[in-house]
Amino acid sequence: MSISFPIYRITAAAWMVAMASASWAADPLTLIEAQRIAVGRSQQLVAQGALTAAAREQAVAAGQLPDPVLKFGIDNLPADGPDRGSLTRDFMTQRRIGVMQEIPRAEKRQLRAEKFERDAERVKAQRQLTLANVQRDTALAWLDRYYAQAQRELLQQQIEEARLQVQAADSAFRINRGSQADVLAARAAVIMLQDRLSQIDRQSRSAALMLARWVGASAAERPTSGSPPWQSTPLQGDISSEPLKRHPDLLIISAEIDSAETEVRLAQANKKPDISVEASYAQRGPTYSNMISIGVSIPLQWDQKNRQNRELAAKLALVDEAKARYEEALRNHEAEVRGWLNDWQTGKDRLARYRNELIPTARQRTEAALTSYRTGKSDLAVALTARRDELDTRMQALTLEMDTARSWAQLNFLIPEHSMPAQAKEQP
Repeated sequence: MSISFPIYRITAAAWMVAMASASWAADPLTLIEAQRIAVGRSQQLVAQGALTAAAREQAVAAGQLPDPVLKFGIDNLPADGPDRGSLTRDFMTQRRIGVMQEIPRAEKRQLRAEKFERDAERVKAQRQLTLANVQRDTALAWLDRYYAQAQRELLQQQIEEARLQVQAADSAFRINRGSQADVLAARAAVIMLQDRLSQIDRQSRSAALMLARWVGASAAERPTSGSPPWQSTPLQGDISSEPLKRHPDLLIISAEIDSAETEVRLAQANKKPDISVEASYAQRGPTYSNMISIGVSIPLQWDQKNRQNRELAAKLALVDEAKARYEEALRNHEAEVRGWLNDWQTGKDRLARYRNELIPTARQRTEAALTSYRTGKSDLAVALTARRDELDTRMQALTLEMDTARSWAQLNFLIPEHSMPAQAKEQP
């Protein structure tokens, strides 16, 4: 007894752990959780975060003065004659040490730092675009898996009903109340449904493989759960350019415009030369005085028309290019969003028709055909045809709902802040 009791407790504990592990493995994967996992696994987001930090570090460095230059040497060392190589006998020979400091204008240092800040904003916008793409692509993969699972469940129900019809046809044939043709038709219906189930299983596996790209293989194998809220989207109202200006792709170009304009101001500032100051101390022989030298260097911009002015014109042209690209991208995104909105709204209208009219009508037709078969007014083939048509109608409705949900995903995850999971938001 003293041995069996601990063994019993250990066995019970192991069984509870195994059941808990199995329960966890079967936990459904919701859309929000899939996106959270995908964002957490994205190495591109990590890389772009590092680039943002690097640009901001460079901005601090660019605002500082250049490092001073230490200079030392020997001036006027005799090369021949009796004093050749002597550091002390000739009064002109001197050992020199000094320091030179380049002093760029404060405006230029500030603009150089600002340019790196604009680069950081551009990379940050690229990170937002990556985040939106990860959310959208994860949602699309999750939707494919979700609706493949829904189609499979519908087919499984139909297969169970078809098998019952096979049993009923067999029983009717044995008591001479049905024909062998009815039995074969019922069996053929089951085989066709199983073939369709194989196709759906292939689609489900393909969707799981695509989902695994974002959430990992183990999470992709979990069943999906939670109907996606595709019935509404933040962009369903008036589509103007203002909401779309928060599109990450446009934010990237806007940051490029800011950077180009900073380059213009820097090119304008470069038309004013910087100065360098230098001080040195020269030591001569013991009978001669030591020397101190102080100097200022100023570049001579003798050809501004062909140098500084040309550079400024080039920077201005780059600003024009970025602004034109921004307007073109804005028009493209407006057309793209209007197309998705049209598909989404049309899909909603068609789904309402399927649910309120087509599916109820198909169900009534199936019930009428089955009633006619049970009362001997028609054969089983008519009932099976009605059942197949009803299944086709339900499958078409699921396919239409999937296409509508995909259009919703394109709209809903166009801008990350519209529906970003709280865990996925970028930390300030």
